[in-house]
Amino acid sequence: MCTMIAVTSPVTGTGKGAEGWFPITQATVGYDHATHSGTAHALLLDFTNYDLGLDARVAVELDLDSGRALLAQLQSAIEAAEASGQVA
Repeated sequence: MCTMIAVTSPVTGTGKGAEGWFPITQATVGYDHATHSGTAHALLLDFTNYDLGLDARVAVELDLDSGRALLAQLQSAIEAAEASGQVA
């Protein structure tokens, strides 16, 4: 069954695809049918810049435990960056 869970937001960053590095302008996070991970459903992360075409995309499929671990690591890194005083 399709969950239709997906949220998209603008982002500023870079990603590396088959053609090299490119600016990323959008991130989509969802939970739905997996394509390549071998599980029925997966946490789906897509980092894109559709202004550059369909090849300007980095896609990731994670199980939920991996997604939770990644979320905790992101939060920890953000807190450490803010505490360092090096955030512009």
